[in-house]
Amino acid sequence: MDIADFFDTFFEEAEELLSDMEQHLLELDVDDPDSEQLNAIFRAAHSIKGGAGTFGFTVLQKTTHILENLLDYARKGELTLRADLVDTFLEAKDIMHEQLDAYRSEEEPNQEAFERICQTLQQIALDEIGQQLDGPATPAAEPKASPAPSENGAEAKSSQEKVANSHLLVALLNVEDKDRILLVEELEQLGEVQSQSGDAKRYEVILKSSDSADDIEAVMCFIIEPDQIEITTVEGVAEEPAPAAPEPVASAPAAPMPQAPAESTAAKANPAKAAAKEKPKKAAAESSSIRVSVDKVDQIINLVGELIITQSMLDQTVSDLEDQSVGNASLQNGMSLLQRNARDLQEAVMSIRMIPMEFVFSRFPRVVRDTAGKLGKEIELITEGKSTELDKSLVERITDPLTHLVRNSLDHGVEMPDVREAIGKPRIGKLTLSARHQGGNILIEVRDDGAGMDRDRLLAKARENGLNVSDTMSDEEVFQLIFAPGFSTAKEVTDVSGRGVGMDVVKRNIQSMGGRVEIQSKLGEGTNTRIVLPLTLAILDGMSIKVGGETFILPLSTVLESLQPAKDDMYAMAGDDVVIKVRDEYLPVIAIHEVLNVENAITDPTKSIAVIVQGEGRRYAMLVDELIGQQQVVVKNLEDNYRKVPGISAATILGDGSVALILDITGLHRLSRYKKEAGKKVVNNQNLSSFKEAEPS
Repeated sequence: MDIADFFDTFFEEAEELLSDMEQHLLELDVDDPDSEQLNAIFRAAHSIKGGAGTFGFTVLQKTTHILENLLDYARKGELTLRADLVDTFLEAKDIMHEQLDAYRSEEEPNQEAFERICQTLQQIALDEIGQQLDGPATPAAEPKASPAPSENGAEAKSSQEKVANSHLLVALLNVEDKDRILLVEELEQLGEVQSQSGDAKRYEVILKSSDSADDIEAVMCFIIEPDQIEITTVEGVAEEPAPAAPEPVASAPAAPMPQAPAESTAAKANPAKAAAKEKPKKAAAESSSIRVSVDKVDQIINLVGELIITQSMLDQTVSDLEDQSVGNASLQNGMSLLQRNARDLQEAVMSIRMIPMEFVFSRFPRVVRDTAGKLGKEIELITEGKSTELDKSLVERITDPLTHLVRNSLDHGVEMPDVREAIGKPRIGKLTLSARHQGGNILIEVRDDGAGMDRDRLLAKARENGLNVSDTMSDEEVFQLIFAPGFSTAKEVTDVSGRGVGMDVVKRNIQSMGGRVEIQSKLGEGTNTRIVLPLTLAILDGMSIKVGGETFILPLSTVLESLQPAKDDMYAMAGDDVVIKVRDEYLPVIAIHEVLNVENAITDPTKSIAVIVQGEGRRYAMLVDELIGQQQVVVKNLEDNYRKVPGISAATILGDGSVALILDITGLHRLSRYKKEAGKKVVNNQNLSSFKEAEPS
């Protein structure tokens, strides 16, 4: 067996253990630490140390070993916790994460960081406990062995000999034969197999090893599930292995120990392990999941998308049949059943990629703690809707924009504690992260109870930066100014913010995911930044529209309403600009047939249909010939299959096999402005290249 086959499993599970460790450290009350949390932090470090030693990741193993020893003193109450000690533990966790990433990339970890954190942890032990920690041990060493002689030297020596000669009964539960052979080979790397027997339901191995039962279990759990292994200490087994017959386990007097007393002994020796075994339901739930490559899931989703397209084509073909004979009626019934099953299959497959927002929110307690510490502020973080699900690809891409918004709220939004107290607010500011479903979208909010935004100050700063603004702008438009490149109201540059970079990137990233960002704020009360995203980028709820002989798709999330324009509501502005009045609001008009050069389209606006859409916080009126209807479409990336086209975000295949382009609202508006400024009605390929270069980055 090549142990490298389990590297990926170790990396993934170690990543989860480090995340759990950080969460528990952040939640830890240093004045009254919870013993369960301390035990959980210790177990996470212990499991990582065991796995790292087995897989040969020496630097990670040594770092974790020293941290584990220090955590052991903390959970026993011999080390009094303080906030600065927790900060050091978090720093050690960060370095362990960097070491894990280095091993994942087949590189050597940073030696300087390794030596620095080990020295820091050793110094804590000297200052707080008055003794040096045990040095980093080899994988086979026992961390509890004391190198210094004592009054009970003989007793310690006897104990060490006992550890060196300990025999363990390792029971493999519900493991297939082919996997069992590999597991036994792995056990041979951890000690000397004395005997083995049993069946697939329960296979018992007597192992002579200097490793502790916990260390062996930690290693094996990187290969099989925790509920598939039981390890108990066996007394009275002869030092030499029995003859190579498969029956010694059954015939040896000490091997077939009653299971209940063995469990009781294990519970006394290791209460944490016994507590874990008292939760068989949880273990069973964990074993019911499997790890699958995201590429495989994406391939299935793509194939299901193709199936949906094929089903739509067949459905349209059947609906076009004029002969409604019995045979065709049966065919239509079959098609209806196929359509229903295909839709259920699509929803089931899409749900595989959906993961809860907790994966995103779990990163922010650390971000808030570190940022608030740098700023000297006191912040309480509240999370809501952690179970709300979002597509995995969007979860990965929303983390950075959210991080910047959170840091921005902490720096610019929430006031200093003394200032808050002076104006009658609690010293501790509140920052809320929430997520919830809204129609076919997900709404993510970053709310603070800080100073809010000063409209006059934003306008003054915008004029100073040379932006075209006016006092008649709505609050929503004024607040959107913070997303302009280079815009910042910070009085001085800090390591948190103030350079005028970031917010424009946040907006672009959110728009690239098919979403939009909105800001609501009240001076003196706080700010609420709202991000609206589609649940997934693979499937889109769209409105089919007709312009000339072409069919286009408008994302349904951008559509507000549709109406028939009246001549009295249309106004010509300077140049070729046209606006339409909708309930006392003047909206720019975008004629799709002009922007995209579509022939045989309706050119009279009063005979067209105006679809009111929203993009980048602004509303537009798009002139179309006809509204076909609402439908779900499978999104096909245009850049992967062709190239980037201004005004178009993606494409899809309709039921008749034709390709329909999915419109990009803000891109169409920029393209329309460019064409009018250039004074051209037709844009050739050279012009499109120029537009692409001129388009704001």
